[in-house]
Amino acid sequence: MTLRISAKHTSSLSAALALSASLLVHPLAAQQNTATLELPDAPVPHLAAYSTSAAQQDTPQQTSTAPAAPPLQEETPEQRKARAAAELKAEESQRMLGILPAFNSVIGGKALPLTAGEKFNLFFKSITDPYQFAIVAVDTGLQEAEDSYPDYHHGIPGLLRNYGAAYADDFDGNLFGNAILPSLLHQDPRYYRLGHGSIKRRLWYSITTTVRCKGDNGKWEPNYSNVFGNLIGGAISNVYYPASDRGLGLTINHGVTVTAEGAFGALLLEFYPDFAERHKHKKELAAAKKAAEAAAATSTQP
Repeated sequence: MTLRISAKHTSSLSAALALSASLLVHPLAAQQNTATLELPDAPVPHLAAYSTSAAQQDTPQQTSTAPAAPPLQEETPEQRKARAAAELKAEESQRMLGILPAFNSVIGGKALPLTAGEKFNLFFKSITDPYQFAIVAVDTGLQEAEDSYPDYHHGIPGLLRNYGAAYADDFDGNLFGNAILPSLLHQDPRYYRLGHGSIKRRLWYSITTTVRCKGDNGKWEPNYSNVFGNLIGGAISNVYYPASDRGLGLTINHGVTVTAEGAFGALLLEFYPDFAERHKHKKELAAAKKAAEAAAATSTQP
């Protein structure tokens, strides 16, 4: 799983990782010191943590006079396929702050495995999202400002070549890392959010998902798809980058940089729902306080 967030240069990305990790840990640690809220060990899917169109409803408790529920029947292949498609459709509507795509994230920690076709559909959904084109434009602007590839020259032709190379980097890495290799190796390209435990544990868990993943059998295994997908993308980039920049160094630098970007994206996918829920709770408290003040003001009027 690769969520592209920042520019391609490793030094800039490392600074962003350190700063983001400190920003994530500080407020969460403060929150843990003020309250002893323990999340369940087996969280259930909760897609509302991201921006989705799904509405939540409370289910009333049944009384003791309610008839006994019929015994559960084994799910048919058609029902299982329909449920998997519904889960994937819900995941494809997930966004952070209403902008950043979180299509490759499983919130509840459990999901049915994807078929090869669904893995390719998820890849195309991610790589053609407007955010993807926007972040590539940011990368291109930074590279032009730093004159990273002088052989591209400046002006509109240089910008187009630079933009095309940057987009091709993302396309190649995601094609192999999130679609082709996961289909061949039967691995799941999605990020399975932990959502509970200590901050240190969740930090380590999210970062290590760049090198380990769930297989289609639901078991954890080395993330060959992501690691080799990033390296393959780096190798392919030797075709379209200037001759002076080609070679093993370009391949390794590309693979390491994209892997680091994936780790940063995993941190966001892991901790953003906590901030979203906290912000939602604050808004609810503010609304309740405002309503109480309005009611008190009305009651004091003659």
